[in-house]
Amino acid sequence: MSDSLVELRKRIDQFVTDRDWAQFHTPKNLAMAMIVEAAELVEQFQWNTPEESQQLTPEKREAVSHELADTFVYLLRLAEVLEIDLIAAANAKIDLNAKKYPVEKARGSNAKYTEYQ
Repeated sequence: MSDSLVELRKRIDQFVTDRDWAQFHTPKNLAMAMIVEAAELVEQFQWNTPEESQQLTPEKREAVSHELADTFVYLLRLAEVLEIDLIAAANAKIDLNAKKYPVEKARGSNAKYTEYQ
């Protein structure tokens, strides 16, 4: 990756500060904006076959890249506002999921952990 997560968060914070947008960046507003961007990401794949969604044209790849970036920026900003360490949270969630989805039960299965026999 070209920039570290810390550097990117600082850049986003400066971008927000320069525009005096922190006043609008409540958790509710940021979560809503992130979902709007995620919906725009989903829209890029709407009506595609599974194969088409894996073989993007350069133009489609760029559009998907922009929507992923928008979603990621809002996610980072929300974590910043809520003072959540995303790396620590992701690692804790992976640990939790490892308990819910043990390899011997989950391997090759798309069943939810509550559906295991």
